[in-house]
Amino acid sequence: MRVAYTSSDVDLMARMMRAEAEGEGKQGMLYVGNVIVNRAIADCLDFKDIRTIEDVIYHVQGGNYSFEAVQKGNLFYNRARSTEKRLAEKNLKYWREHPAKYALWYFNPYAPCPPTWYNQPFAGQFKNHCYYEPIANTCDSVYV
Repeated sequence: MRVAYTSSDVDLMARMMRAEAEGEGKQGMLYVGNVIVNRAIADCLDFKDIRTIEDVIYHVQGGNYSFEAVQKGNLFYNRARSTEKRLAEKNLKYWREHPAKYALWYFNPYAPCPPTWYNQPFAGQFKNHCYYEPIANTCDSVYV
């Protein structure tokens, strides 16, 4: 198990994975799940006081939720489906893969992925989302 979780965490994470990446299929949703779990275990940068899945999902930075779907996403407020719940549990238990294996950020630039995002290096792309890892030696906890 990568992070402690409850059944309500699975539901919450499944809803966010679908809201953020349903158009990118199961693989895309798993990558978003990687970022969610990575933020829960990261003891660095913007995530020092974030320890639970709920903390990650409802994290506010600069006056806005970190995940746009919390504010704007109708999909986020729909009931989680069993498929997404299985994907979320897979992330929570063990699954992590490149390009989101160590990523703490992702976004859809609607253009080519920039080489950095807020000074963090580009890790890779899957369909429309660009993934970014922390700068080397700034967040060792994410690489565990």
